[in-house]
Amino acid sequence: MASNWSGLRPISVAALLGVLVATGQAPLGAWYLALPALAGLCWLIARSTAPVWLAWFAGAGYFAAALNWIVQPFMVDVAKDGWMAPFALVFLAFGMALFWALAGLLSRYARSPAIGFAIALAATDLLRGYVRTGFPWALIGHIWIDTPVAQLAAYVGPSGLSLLTALLAAGLASRRPLPAGLAIVSLAAAWTFGMWTLAQPMPNDRPVTLRLVQPNAEQQAKWDPDLANQFFNRLLAFTEAKPTPDLVIWPETSLPYLLDLHPEIGGMIASAGNGASVAIGMQRVEGDKAWNSLAIIAPDGIRGQTYDKHHLVPFGEYIPFGDTLLSWSNIAAFASQAGNGYMAGPGPQLLDFGPKLGRALPLICYEAVFPQDLRGTERPDWLLQITNDAWFGHWTGPFQHAAQARLRAIEQGLPLVRVANTGVTAVYDARGRITASLPFETASYLDAALPAALPATIYAVFGEYPVLLLLLGLFLRQFAPHKRRGA
Repeated sequence: MASNWSGLRPISVAALLGVLVATGQAPLGAWYLALPALAGLCWLIARSTAPVWLAWFAGAGYFAAALNWIVQPFMVDVAKDGWMAPFALVFLAFGMALFWALAGLLSRYARSPAIGFAIALAATDLLRGYVRTGFPWALIGHIWIDTPVAQLAAYVGPSGLSLLTALLAAGLASRRPLPAGLAIVSLAAAWTFGMWTLAQPMPNDRPVTLRLVQPNAEQQAKWDPDLANQFFNRLLAFTEAKPTPDLVIWPETSLPYLLDLHPEIGGMIASAGNGASVAIGMQRVEGDKAWNSLAIIAPDGIRGQTYDKHHLVPFGEYIPFGDTLLSWSNIAAFASQAGNGYMAGPGPQLLDFGPKLGRALPLICYEAVFPQDLRGTERPDWLLQITNDAWFGHWTGPFQHAAQARLRAIEQGLPLVRVANTGVTAVYDARGRITASLPFETASYLDAALPAALPATIYAVFGEYPVLLLLLGLFLRQFAPHKRRGA
């Protein structure tokens, strides 16, 4: 019994350290807890004979804490889906933790196990943003989003922030004063550089006014036929309020009717717009196919430019292998109300709002999580995210989602306008600062100026390539054939 307990203690400590690392994620943003906890994990793994198991359970603790919002979609219809919530959290946590386990495995072959684990952990953070459909949520580098250190993302992106975080932790975990001191000095330098960057002057805002509409439709009631007209009238009332803005923006799937079946709705929206175009989140249907779309209703009521979401959420907007393996079941995607899932759009595209408003790159919900989804077009003038975060509950999910969108603004040097059903609805300047916002879970609207863009950042030009080259160099240094030494 005693020997079994002694074997469980390191795993329990590793899991607890993983939970503490997760406190660095929004809404807590406790980087001052997360970084020492990650350093403790590096120290523990470097001295363990079972680093794979320790890393796996540490990752499970981390992802269970950081991604606790995953249970919320199952609570929308508790009677039907509630039983799946604990399974979803456990399977997601231990599944994502396999990336950490891989880092633990690689650490066994490094010159310095602590540094090797740190490098491998940063590499797996980058990897999970691309494997299958990718899931770069809760990267360890995200602990800096609410600090000046986040300004480094304009140069190295989120994977560079993860590498910095891991190396700082490995330095702090060292037994030698030089690496620990270097880590402290590096963090101070990154913080100082970020503060200097934030102090630099910004271009003047564009001379336009955007109206961001937040209807605050609870997910349980959003598609209730008896309440649909109430939510629609709320959207129209906020849209027609004086003075008239240059553009009105509604959140993702906010239109409770199918415009394809009710073309008269376009005229009603245009009338409320009082001469302003209205960008609406809607479901678009053709035959037995449906899309999650952003469409522009022109002042004459005609639907103009339309963007179809192309990076869909597995199980949220489509069922993987749904036409084959799951064809026998009645499993349907959570978010889709038109059929069992959405079709993917052709890819990124720009919406041209004319010379006054410029061109925007639309991002629907989940697409703002992926830096790579901001590529594939000419450089836009601003970023536009519409989303429905009512799925994610009240505490962690919506704020983590908003934080990642905020990081996209810093990475690209572009302002980002975020319009959410229940919040977070906000405008971010090209350095990720909030310039205007609405209270969370409040039915209201916000008139705000559109911040100006900065020149293209290094990350916008080169993407992940500089960090990939750096990771390659570090891997060659740490994992070349050698005689193993202690950390």
